[in-house]
Amino acid sequence: MINIPRGTQDILPSETKKWRYIEAKLDELMELYNYEEIRTPIFESTELFARGVGDSTDVVQKEMYTFKDKGDRSITLRPEGTAAVVRSYIENKMQGLPNQPIKLYYNGPMFRYERKQKGRYRQFTQFGVEAIGAENPSIDAEILAMVMHIYQSFGLKHLKLVINSIGDIDSRKEYNEALVKHFEPVIGDFCKDCQARLHTNPMRILDCKIDKDKESVKTAPRITEYLNANSKTYFEEVKQHLNDLDIEYEEDPNLVRGLDYYTHTAFELMIDNPNYEGAITTLCGGGRYNGLLELLDGPSQTGIGFALSIERLLMALEEEGIELDVDHDFDLFIVTMGQEADRYAVKLLNDLRQNGVKADKDYMERKVKGQMKQADRLNAKYTVVIGDQELAEKNINVKNMETGESERIDLNELVNYFRN
Repeated sequence: MINIPRGTQDILPSETKKWRYIEAKLDELMELYNYEEIRTPIFESTELFARGVGDSTDVVQKEMYTFKDKGDRSITLRPEGTAAVVRSYIENKMQGLPNQPIKLYYNGPMFRYERKQKGRYRQFTQFGVEAIGAENPSIDAEILAMVMHIYQSFGLKHLKLVINSIGDIDSRKEYNEALVKHFEPVIGDFCKDCQARLHTNPMRILDCKIDKDKESVKTAPRITEYLNANSKTYFEEVKQHLNDLDIEYEEDPNLVRGLDYYTHTAFELMIDNPNYEGAITTLCGGGRYNGLLELLDGPSQTGIGFALSIERLLMALEEEGIELDVDHDFDLFIVTMGQEADRYAVKLLNDLRQNGVKADKDYMERKVKGQMKQADRLNAKYTVVIGDQELAEKNINVKNMETGESERIDLNELVNYFRN
C-alpha cells in the first residue's frame, strides 16, 4: 500500500466544507478592506527565496523543497508568500498603477521540510496579505486591526497581539553590532545554528527555541535601546492608532520574526486560553519590510503584510470548541421503486439541479427503507417516493423530513415547487 507522504494530509469531504467556509469568509473580509486577490506560481526560481527570504534563515538553509528542472534551472516550491507577491509586483510594474498603495491577498499551498508536529505540515495552506507602496503608521494599524478582525470574526476570544519595532535599516545595523559584541564571548555555549547566525543574522539568536532560556539571551541588549528618532516616532504613531482603535497589545522587545526582510513594525498574534493550561500558540505573524523590493531589483517602495496558516486556525477553533456555521443541509432525496421510476428519476434529478436544487437519488438498489436511511444520512430536508402509481397518476407526496408532514402535488410541478 502506498501511504501519504509524511507531513501532508488528506482533507476529506467531512472537512472540506469547513475549509470552503473559512476561505469564503476571508474573501468577504478582504472586500471590506479593499484588498484584491493575487495568484502566483507554486514554484519559483530558487534565487527569489534565497535573496528575498534570506540565506541565513532556517527556511532557506534547511526547509525548502528545491530541485533542478529539465532546463537545469534551480526551482523551489514556494515556502512562503511574500517574496512571490513582491516579485510579481516588480515584474508587472504595479508601482505605476493609479490606485496606490497596492493591496493584495493570496491563499494557497506552501511547502517547508519541517519536523512533523501538531499544527505544522510540510504542505500547508497559507493565507496572506500585502500592502505595498505606502510607509505610513496608519496602514500598519490597518493590518493589525485586520488580523484581529479575522480571528474575532470566527468567534475566537482568547487572543493576544504582541508587537515590536525592529527599527529602520540603520537602527537594525547598529543593533546587530551590539548583539554580536554581547554574544561573542559566550557563543560557544549555544547551538550550532546560533553559532552560524552570530555574524549573519544575530537577531535570530533571540528567536532560538533551543537557547531561549539562556541567561545571556535574557540580558541581551534590546532593540528599543537602539531605535533612532525616526524609528521611535513611527512606532509610537502605530501604537497611538491601536489605542484609538481600542486594540489591546503587548510589547515584546525580543520579537524579531524569522525572515531577514522585516523592518519597523513586527507582530505576532497568539491564542492564550487558560482552559488548556495557559498554552500560547502563535496563530499568525508579519511585519513591515522596507528594502525588500530593492533587494529583488525593484523600486524603492515599502510594504507590510502578514500570513496565517488555515490549519492552525482550524486547530484554534477546535481547541476553543467553536463550531463553524457550515451548511450541511440537502434539499431533496428521491426514493424510487422499480426500473421505470428509477429511469424517470434520472431526468428529474437533472431538471432539479439545473434549477439550483440540491438533490440526489439511490444508486445502490436499496430497498425503500434503506433509501430513507440514506436521506437521513444526507440530512435531506424533503423526500419524495416515486413508483409505478405516482408515474401513472402524475401525483407525488413531498415529505418534510423535520415535521413529518406531507403535501401532495402534481409530479410535473415538482421542479417549480422547489425552485419557488
